[in-house]
Amino acid sequence: MRDRRPLIVGGVVVVLIVVVVVTLGVLNPPRKGVIASDRLGPEQGEQVADYLARAADSLMPVDGARYALASLSAEITPSDAARLAGDLRVSQVLYRVPMPRVQTPLVVVGVGAGSEPITASAGVAAAQLSSAGAVTDRAAQVNAASIARLGQGCACVVALTVRGATQQLVDLSHRAGVRAVEALPPDAVFGRFAVTPLLPEQVGLVTPGPDDGAVLPN
Repeated sequence: MRDRRPLIVGGVVVVLIVVVVVTLGVLNPPRKGVIASDRLGPEQGEQVADYLARAADSLMPVDGARYALASLSAEITPSDAARLAGDLRVSQVLYRVPMPRVQTPLVVVGVGAGSEPITASAGVAAAQLSSAGAVTDRAAQVNAASIARLGQGCACVVALTVRGATQQLVDLSHRAGVRAVEALPPDAVFGRFAVTPLLPEQVGLVTPGPDDGAVLPN
């Protein structure tokens, strides 16, 4: 008669392995994938005063250059934006055509180094908006009016995404026309953070404004 002890021992070993694997799985469940992204700008419903304080706190001294969002007190032209930035490297120009009681789209334009790409970015913004679809007739009218204004190089720049050392960003925050500068940590990667400017008309709470005004072509 064959000795079954090796089979029994082998079976016990297999059972023990299964128990260990199951126990480890219960105690150490697989981690869910984490999608991390940075963000610059106020949150919807945030108090403007709280955001201004938060932005100021982000300018604490750290080593290395950082990306930052400079929100403006009022809309300016692309050429004025280039002068405002000075020697700072501008990565994005943020446009939003001002229109009383009308919600117009935010257009973010990536730009190369130097002042010329900044001054030429309004035309790029118009082209980007031209390629965007519109769900409603009103949205189509708003887009058309915005495209026309952008094509004229309007005073429609509401913010800039810049990169610089902390002291450069602090200096920018003190320039006339700059309402807030909020900086990311030095390890933030361009293209992996969202930008939402503090708009000039937002003074109490960060909320969408009314959208019941007439759509004006100019």
